[in-house]
Amino acid sequence: MIAQRSADGHALAESRNSCDRKPAMNDETPRELIPLQVAILTVSDSRTEATDTSGALLAERVSKAGHRVHERLLVKDDIYAIRASVSDWIARTAVEVVICTGGTGITGRDGTPEAVAVLLDKEIEGFGELFRAISYADIGTSSLQSRCLAGVANGTYVFCLPGSTNACATAWDRLISQQLDYRTRPCNLAELMPRLKE
Repeated sequence: MIAQRSADGHALAESRNSCDRKPAMNDETPRELIPLQVAILTVSDSRTEATDTSGALLAERVSKAGHRVHERLLVKDDIYAIRASVSDWIARTAVEVVICTGGTGITGRDGTPEAVAVLLDKEIEGFGELFRAISYADIGTSSLQSRCLAGVANGTYVFCLPGSTNACATAWDRLISQQLDYRTRPCNLAELMPRLKE
């Protein structure tokens, strides 16, 4: 099923305008959502499955958007535990997106960016920049403490978000949901998936 989706996506990417080409101003060809398989990782020393409000929010938003939650895990703030979980997911062809929440601050136990950055083939710098700019309107200069990031690893999109439930809602509602939606114009991350491993 994933291979078929990729093949279909590749054909669509070839026949329609993508981000690296100037879009036709009158291209109103209707598009349908392409559901993606999303894995969710909560990083926390204190949360349990019952108290993991950020992971629950992300799972609910992912499903409501028409995507599928492939798996949801909770690990301690340990660089190697985080890296092991993310590595496992990016090695699976069935997982197309990984979203991590937690461990993006600056305390000694915050190590999600260090755990994930070494796995990325490419970093999407604009994600962190936009997230902090959007957050500034809500929390002011406190937004500079967020080291959230995004990138591509083995053809899989990886997003690292703060542990705050509000921050997860902001990231999903204002950035991620639109970029994972194949219908977003003029371009989106979903339509680039067939080309990530070129």
